[in-house]
Amino acid sequence: MDVPPSMKTELAAWNNGSGIDLESWVGCEGRFALAVGYATVFWPSFAEIGGYVVRSGVSEDNIKSWELRDGATRQSVEAMVNHEHLADIQHVGCPDCSSDKLQLLGNVLREIYKAKLAYQFPDKKFCVSLYEPEDPNDLHAYEITFWQEAGDVA
Repeated sequence: MDVPPSMKTELAAWNNGSGIDLESWVGCEGRFALAVGYATVFWPSFAEIGGYVVRSGVSEDNIKSWELRDGATRQSVEAMVNHEHLADIQHVGCPDCSSDKLQLLGNVLREIYKAKLAYQFPDKKFCVSLYEPEDPNDLHAYEITFWQEAGDVA
């Protein structure tokens, strides 16, 4: 995995300037409690509710509220209830949030979502979308979402 440019200086300073790779750095800086928490981000739980495939925790009432919107389709409802702002993975105002980290995480999460959805729902096809804003400094705008492809929706 390529190191995001915003992390290169920090990693290079380790070991009296000899540097450290990402995996070794995690071994030095990480905690098992965080690793357990991140497992929910990097191998998310999905559920099926009334033909919709959603991230666990989405309620039937939430789905129904989006169904009532003008022009709502099954795909638009799934995309809305499943969207997640990447900056929200960490706390508000996290000082090391940057566009290069969000791009890397977003691309990794897109691949994870594709794999997990295919594994959990082998008879369905999904579109997994990563939105990257035109202004890379609009950090809260980076989003990931997914929905069932139109031909696979009952």
